Amino acid sequence: MAAREAGGVVLSKSADKLFSLSGLFAVYKPKGPTSAGVLNLLKERLLAEAGVQTNGNKRNQVLKIGHGGTLDSAAAGVLVVGIGKGTKMLRTMLAGSKKYTAIGLLGKATDTLDATGKVTEEKPYDQITKGDLENVLQKFTGDIMQVPPLYSALKKDGERLSTLMKRGEAVEAKPARPVRVYSLSLQQFQPPLFTLDVECGGGFYVRSLVSDIGKELSTCATMQELTRTKHGPFTLEEHALYEDKWTIDEIARSLEHCTSLLPGEPSHKKLKTEHPGETAVSCE
Repeated sequence: MAAREAGGVVLSKSADKLFSLSGLFAVYKPKGPTSAGVLNLLKERLLAEAGVQTNGNKRNQVLKIGHGGTLDSAAAGVLVVGIGKGTKMLRTMLAGSKKYTAIGLLGKATDTLDATGKVTEEKPYDQITKGDLENVLQKFTGDIMQVPPLYSALKKDGERLSTLMKRGEAVEAKPARPVRVYSLSLQQFQPPLFTLDVECGGGFYVRSLVSDIGKELSTCATMQELTRTKHGPFTLEEHALYEDKWTIDEIARSLEHCTSLLPGEPSHKKLKTEHPGETAVSCE
C-alpha cells in the first residue's frame, strides 16, 4: 500500500499522488479571508484527504504550495496557485496582465480606500454625469503614475504598511511609481455607485484608482467591491476551482487542463530556495 517515503513518513497511494502534483492552477478566493488563509485551508484539505498528519510541525511536510499574487481580504476572484515545482514558476509565469471588476462609491473617502475603512471625508457628487466619469477614465489609461495606498502589503523596515497603520504608527506614503493600465471602461453608473472593468499590469492598486478618479471629479470615492476576473492566462470563469473542488483528483485534472496555458519550457530564473513545506508566496 505504501508508495514511498517523504520526510520519514510512509505515504499512502493518495498521498503519493498529492506529492507528485506539480504546476500551476487557479482557485476562487471568496471575500473575507486573506490570500494566505485561503492557501492554508487548501493545504490542510489536501493533506487531510491524503491522510498525512502534520503533528504541528509543518517543516516535516514536503508539500510545496504558494500563490502568485495577493488579493486583499475584502476582494474576491482568481488566485493562482503553484504546487511542487510550480512554486518556482509563479513569479515569471504571471508577469502578464490582470483584470478586475470594481464597484466604486462616489461622495465618501475612507482611510483604507475601500469599504473596510473609516470614513475620512464626504463630498457632494450630484453634479457628476456619466459623461464626466467616462471622460476622466481616459486620464487613467496607459502608462501612469500611482501612489500606493497606506494600507497595503508594501513594507517599511520589514513590516507591512498596513500593520504599522493598524498599530497607530506614523507612516509616510510611498512615492508615486509607474504602473500600466491596458484598458479601463465604465460598465454601469447608478449614482453614487459606478462599476469599472480594469486590465492592468503588476503592482497596480484598484483602490488607489477609484480614489484618484474621485479626486479628478472634484469629489471623493472609495472602492466598495473588487473581483479579480483574470490573472495571467487564468480566468475566473474557466479555470478557478471553488472550494468544493479542492480535492487531489480535481487539482490533478486542473493542472493538466492548465498546461496548455503555459510556455513550453518553464523559466529557471533563480529564486530564493524555500524550506520543505514552507509556503512560497509571490506577491504583486
